[in-house]
Amino acid sequence: MGKVALITGATRGIGKQIAIKLAKEGYDIAINYRRENEELANAKAEIEKNNVKCLTVQGDVSNFEDTKRFVDEVINEFGAIDVLVNNAGITKDMLILRMQKEDFESVIKVNLTGTFNVTKNVVPYMMKKRCGRIINISSVVGISGNAGQTNYSASKAGIIGFTKSLAKEVASRNILVNAVAPGFIETDMTSVLKDDVKAEIAKNIPLKRMGTAEDVANVVKFLASEDSSYITGQVINVDGGMLM
Repeated sequence: MGKVALITGATRGIGKQIAIKLAKEGYDIAINYRRENEELANAKAEIEKNNVKCLTVQGDVSNFEDTKRFVDEVINEFGAIDVLVNNAGITKDMLILRMQKEDFESVIKVNLTGTFNVTKNVVPYMMKKRCGRIINISSVVGISGNAGQTNYSASKAGIIGFTKSLAKEVASRNILVNAVAPGFIETDMTSVLKDDVKAEIAKNIPLKRMGTAEDVANVVKFLASEDSSYITGQVINVDGGMLM
């Protein structure tokens, strides 16, 4: 039986690239999405080009019952989850003077509570199997902070604390838990930025360019592989040297 990876928020951007990268490594893939969208079928088709199975599971990660249901769907289909990538996330950027309580709570609920919800439902299966990889997508702003992102930075910092604590809890069962912290990555989120803003950002990155979704996916592939078997509780920045 082949290995199985579940990636949340995987119809586009970083999540989609991670799903494709793991499919190329022979993983059967389950991609979670919140609502029907035209990119879902495209993502599924690209994954299946690699002669692997792709299951699409609908569900809102911020809803605990939703996560229980779609994790059960994956187990019923594939019998196991070997790799979990908690990638689903949202932003609602604004200065705290303008930020509403709902803007803060909704970002925490999806990004941080969502990571807990999915992990809580996956861990028992990994514990029983006595192996697994959990890879949480954080952000460099969870380490450095960023003006206008108190909600997002708090959620991503929370993911780092969650990662380190969980790594200590499950290490005895050979479950490795790590976080990946992307910097400025070329995705739909950053495509709205003007060219001069992007150029200014690139100027402050030692490698003088923004990253790609594939740069992040390459690190996830490594953490999912046997090559990372002595690495747990770590945060790996994928940021072109922006944060040192």
